[in-house]
Parts: sequence; C-alpha cells; structure tokens
Amino acid sequence: MSENEPHGVEALPLGMIDVPGAPAGCRARLVERARLQWWTADGGDPAALAQEFLAAHGIVLHDLARPARPDPDGVCGAALYLSAAAGARAAGGPPGPPSPVPALPDLVVVVYAHTDRRPAARPAAGGWRLGQWRDSWTPRQHADAVSAVRAAIGRGDVYQVNLVGHAAAAYTGDPRPALARLAALPGARYGGTLTGADWAIGCASPETLIALEGGRLVTRPIKGTRPATPAGRRDLLASAKERAEHVMIVDLERNDLARVARTGSVRVDELFAVRRWCDLWQAESTVSAAPADGLGLAALLRAVCPGGSVTGAPKLAALERIAALEPVGRGASMGALGWVGAGRIDLGLTIRTVAADAQRLHLWAGGGITWGSDPAAEVAEAAAKAAPVRALLAAG
Repeated sequence: MSENEPHGVEALPLGMIDVPGAPAGCRARLVERARLQWWTADGGDPAALAQEFLAAHGIVLHDLARPARPDPDGVCGAALYLSAAAGARAAGGPPGPPSPVPALPDLVVVVYAHTDRRPAARPAAGGWRLGQWRDSWTPRQHADAVSAVRAAIGRGDVYQVNLVGHAAAAYTGDPRPALARLAALPGARYGGTLTGADWAIGCASPETLIALEGGRLVTRPIKGTRPATPAGRRDLLASAKERAEHVMIVDLERNDLARVARTGSVRVDELFAVRRWCDLWQAESTVSAAPADGLGLAALLRAVCPGGSVTGAPKLAALERIAALEPVGRGASMGALGWVGAGRIDLGLTIRTVAADAQRLHLWAGGGITWGSDPAAEVAEAAAKAAPVRALLAAG
C-alpha cells in the first residue's frame, strides 16, 4: 500500500482531470492533493481503507442518509477505483486468478482540490502504434467455459454466471490520448481516464454501479445485448431468455440494496428499458433505495461490489465459478470507477474498460450465461462488445 501527500504530487505537471463523474465545471482547475494505492496482497479491507482515507482528507462519508455539505474552501472530491478482485474480497468471495496487469492497484483513491494554475495541454498521440490483439483463451475454450456454466446451472449450483475474457496488445508511444478517446464513444456515461506512475485506465462504460442521487441510492444494471438495428431492437424486446436473465440480475441488485437500505424503500423505477451503446442495443433497469441511517461508504461498497450484472446469482457461488473458469484475472474490468465527494457518489461499473501498463494494453469483454445460452452466440456477443473499443484504440 502506498500513500502520496501533497508535496509529492504538487510538482507534477497539471493536466485536465477527466475522471468519470468529476464535476464538469471543476475539471480544468483540479490538482491532486493525496493518493492511496492498495493491492490485494497488502491485506486488509479495501472498502474500510477507502472510507478512512477519504475522511482523513476531508471527505466524510460515514452516514449517507445525512450527507455532509461540501466545504467551499476544502477539497473538491476524489476519484475512486476498486477492482473486481478487491470487490470480491470485500464481499467475502474468491478474488479469481492473478491480474494480467500487476502494476495496476486494486484500490486507488485520489483526492483533488481546486487550483488557479492552468492545466497543461493534453499530450499528442505522436508515434502511437497498437499491435495485434492476443486473446487469453480461444473461442473454443470460451465456448467450453459457457458449457461448464450451463452444467453448473443444471446441477443447481448457480442460476447465472457472467464470464469474461481478456486480450492484450503491445503498443508504442503514449497510451493516454488513445485511452482518453474512449470517452467519446456513444453512450459512454462513465467515459474518462485515471492514471498512475506506470499504469492507466480508460473507460467507456454505460453502466451505473452505484450513485447517490437526490438522497437515494441508485444502480442501473445492464443485461441483454443485440445489434443496434430495428430488427435487433425487436429481437431484444421479444427475447424471453434475455428478459429472464435481466430480471434475475435486477432481483439480485434489489437484494444487494436491501442489505443497506431503509426498510421498505427499495423499488424498481424502470424495468428493461432499451438503450444504445455504440452499435449495440442493451437492456437497462433502474433500482433505487433510501440509505439506512448510519450507512457509510465502506458498507455500501461491500454490499454492491462486485456488481451483480458482471458476477451472477447467487453472487458468491457465481464468484466461485468465475475463479475456476476464467484463465486470467479481471484486472481493471468489472470493478468500480468514478467520483465521490461530500454528499455525492457516482461510480460506474468498469465494463468497456481498458488498462495500460508499460508495454501492453489490456481489454476484457464477456456476458451473462444462463441455461438458455448458446456457446457460439456468447462468444460472438463478447467480440461485439470489444469491437468498438478495439477500433477506437487503433486509430492514430
């Protein structure tokens, strides 16, 4: 675990902060004040560490039912990133196989304050070149994993499991401009980047993992995908398989929120609404609840991480299947990335997310597996989700 204090980061060049969820009016005048980086090997509870670090730097999130007002003379807020492995640990499940990006921490908290300094221009992408993508499993291995999940469902071990594949590509040049371009993808509600000394994350996620909006906790699970054509939309709306899979995850999210909500306050505000992300239709629902008295950020993260739409049901049993079947860790994907501040939480689920280390870019994609899943179709769906991200990253 490492912590940087203001004197360590103040000397760094100031660039435009484009963390997903950061206040739009503040992004050009933010400066990093403190940073926490933690890996699962460090031990401890990442959710508690995040809450304690934020409180130590003026962002108190101990009672979300009675949020504190922002201090105009204090810090603006903080970027918060939590990996899927850290979320699994906080939830009491297995973290899965080792990450293919060991330089990337499993928890990052970066506290920002306002400054009058002018930000530096974003670096140009001169010399950028992306090599060939190499998958961590073959289509046949992916399909076999889908069949293994179907067998587990047949035995009654699980009801649904989300399987995720990984690919990596070598690069030359500065990856940060390429990662920043992901925010321009249509439907990237959580588009943006977060960087460290020897790693970077770029996100184009459309999915809300958890937010605090108008005094209510809100999650927007996405489950169900079709090509963004009129026929694809009709097929998604008519698919009994997709609707059953979606409703199962909505029920899981209701149960997750109920653990930390005021009794009787959980509700489904919208069910199976079809939205567009790039050239795909996806089904999204909105589930909300009033936070229970005394609910802090740490307990909230333990309840909702990792997200139900990227694990399965029951969640802990699904995590066991994931750990057994996926060939590499989920790294930056299927975790949480966004912004927290006094009275504000806005965390996206890190789907459509890419990580860079010193030599390679890493990308993950997958989908939910039910008894009605067709292995070949699941392999094709994962490829369709990755395709727009791969194309944009390859642009010069």
